[in-house]
Amino acid sequence: MPKVSVIIPVYNGERYLRQCLSSVCAQTLRDIEILVVDDGSTDGTADILRTYAQKDGRVRVLTQPNINAGAARNHGMRHATGEYYSFLDADDFFEPDMLERAVACADETGSDVVLYGYDLYLEEAGSFELPKKRRAEEALPAPGTVFAARDIPDLFSAAVGWPWDKLFRASYIRQLNLHFQEQRTTNDLLFVYAALARAGRVTLLERVLAHYRRTGRDSLSTTREKSWFCFYTALLALRAQLIEWELFDRYERDFVNYAAELSLWQLNTLAQPVKNVLVYMLGRAWLEQLGVTGRSESYFYDPETCRRLDELIKASETALSGPVAPDKARGLGDRLRGGLRCLREHGVVYTLRLALARLKKHR
Repeated sequence: MPKVSVIIPVYNGERYLRQCLSSVCAQTLRDIEILVVDDGSTDGTADILRTYAQKDGRVRVLTQPNINAGAARNHGMRHATGEYYSFLDADDFFEPDMLERAVACADETGSDVVLYGYDLYLEEAGSFELPKKRRAEEALPAPGTVFAARDIPDLFSAAVGWPWDKLFRASYIRQLNLHFQEQRTTNDLLFVYAALARAGRVTLLERVLAHYRRTGRDSLSTTREKSWFCFYTALLALRAQLIEWELFDRYERDFVNYAAELSLWQLNTLAQPVKNVLVYMLGRAWLEQLGVTGRSESYFYDPETCRRLDELIKASETALSGPVAPDKARGLGDRLRGGLRCLREHGVVYTLRLALARLKKHR
């Protein structure tokens, strides 16, 4: 059994893949396996992977048809044999001693999850920048302290919902039967926050050990317009999991605040006409479904959030109507109104299953 299984999903990643893989192969902790899951790449990714697998026997290449990163991570976990799981995206990279430090902490403390620091690698400038502090980051105990996640009521506001700045004990993940959602974006939110919410032993390492690439070539708008609803399905799944585990009462306020802020952030990543579609869906149904509406201003961590939500709900009344609405948005609006009727008459689960079935039919 290797100490760590490093799981890397990649799709058309030839531009950055070498730096990513080199940072893992050069880890000071040598007892690792590196599972790279090629999600149906059509560029030179396969050639790069073949070269690294020939040079380093710890690199195992897995392939699948192009589905998404969530499915690729699940594919990697099915083949993983390590004591711990580490996840990395193909355009990011680790410090050389990342795994050694994280594993030493996990072994010493018996932690289910180890959190560590990250920074932003600004590619065009060739420089590194620390991210802005999260709203409740100060709620986390001091570095090196072992704590139970249930003792952190602002958990979702304090920790980020991606996996690559965390080390997970594999037996703990298997015990909870956790998997990534197999959707185009926001496929890691459920896995990460569910793992944290149940963790009885968590430790924070203050040191920056992972680097998240930021490039001017990226466009959140173009990458998210095809999957503008994924964050909503992720939030619904997280809430359902917390309810099943009888933890929702503990985390309800933080979940509502996180859901509100994530919804507002999503709007800023979209261009028209999809942005108006999301305004319509949030204001007319989704905020209510997530339990965000009907809360007093004092319920929100930031009063500005409440004001922005009020503006969004008001804007949803005309988001898909009137002469200024693009033709594409009107067509989507007709379908979404039918979806809202289905939502009210048959509930969330039935409506989402129906929508996903139709999406698969027309792929």
